[in-house]
Amino acid sequence: MSEVDVAEAAGLTTGAVARRLGVSPTTLRSWDRRYGLGPASRSQGRHRRWSPQDVAMVEEMCRLAATGVAPAEAARVARSTHGEGAPPATVPAAPAPAPEPVRPPETAGRRGGAGGGLPLGDVRQECRGLARAAVRLDAPELESRLLDAVRQHGLTTAWEEVMVPTLRAVGRKWESSGDRYVEVEHLLSWQISTALRRAPLVLPRPADVTGTEPVVLACAPGEQHSLPLEALDAALAELGVPTRMLGAAVPVEALLACVRRTGAVAVVLWAQTRSTASGPLARHVAGLQWGPSGARRRPFVLPAGPGWDRRAAGDFPRCGGLRDAVRTLGGLYGVEGASRSTGRG
Repeated sequence: MSEVDVAEAAGLTTGAVARRLGVSPTTLRSWDRRYGLGPASRSQGRHRRWSPQDVAMVEEMCRLAATGVAPAEAARVARSTHGEGAPPATVPAAPAPAPEPVRPPETAGRRGGAGGGLPLGDVRQECRGLARAAVRLDAPELESRLLDAVRQHGLTTAWEEVMVPTLRAVGRKWESSGDRYVEVEHLLSWQISTALRRAPLVLPRPADVTGTEPVVLACAPGEQHSLPLEALDAALAELGVPTRMLGAAVPVEALLACVRRTGAVAVVLWAQTRSTASGPLARHVAGLQWGPSGARRRPFVLPAGPGWDRRAAGDFPRCGGLRDAVRTLGGLYGVEGASRSTGRG
């Protein structure tokens, strides 16, 4: 018998079960208190030891919760499947959960609660399953859930209400956990970036817009944070607006050459921090001219990102977020500049 077999025969600790399932020990203790999903026996000294049957029960709980089943119902099914329909004899039965209140239409599908130990708060149901998959480093599950969110809600709503809240929760966990969870944030960011590029495969084909001159999307020189700009690129593609994505840290000369060569209708300059937001650069791009004499054209310049405060943005239009940017840029092409799903389903 291997050392692993011996350990499992003796029972796993709560920490070992938490690592295996990708949830926090606190979550397991909470499920034990609320739903009776705990170890059936304890060793000397009252240490909690999880048998294979106990582990199977909480694995079922995780699987059901990740698909969006309410925790109380997921626990009931897990107990009936792996715990003979009732909490273990040595664990006091939890009181029946109070019926959940009827939620108004604008908040249906949203609940608080943990998602793989991440501090999610009051978010859409999809965020919780996405967070659990991220903590487990389950790339195929992340890809499936992200594309499902885009397909169901449209790009803008999927970004604002599913992707961003989960990214922020991972960031908060990273900040409070030293060097832990860095790999979770990197994987989640990469999968979101991949989903944004694959979004056209799952969204309806947009109608052609008038004109072929694009919107040029570029991070300011020195700016490496490009994921929000990728979301804007995908959201504009959902509307059929042509784009040229230049990505992170675009040199000034390259940006100016692209704007001139494409005859850009608009230029979006993304800056995540104040140190990369450059008012002089925005004014220089806005002053570019091309075309025959008497019919000169200039690009519409939209500074975007939290780095652009009022001083840096000057007289340029302020961008309040992805939905605002899509509406503004879509209007330049005569299309409805908002995601097809604006409510919270």
